Amino acid sequence: MRLFLSVLLVTLALCCSKANGITCPAVVTEVERFLFLDTSIYRTILQLQYDPPREIIEAKMTVKACTDQISLKNKMLISSTLAKTMKNCK
Repeated sequence: MRLFLSVLLVTLALCCSKANGITCPAVVTEVERFLFLDTSIYRTILQLQYDPPREIIEAKMTVKACTDQISLKNKMLISSTLAKTMKNCK
């Protein structure tokens, strides 16, 4: 009986969750900037828009250097997937 109750609660939590697959437009914009903008332009936007500590900007630029190696085709796939989830919210 205890196993049945546990399985029932997990099933209800997964099927009746209020979470949805809608992507916040601000997240889509930020990811697209991160993927497609030149490093110097992106660094300037970060500094002007958020004014984070220098260490955070350097850490983000390190990650950007890695993601800049992703092919344009794969970057477009990531972007289109985010855009589709955003359009579904309308």
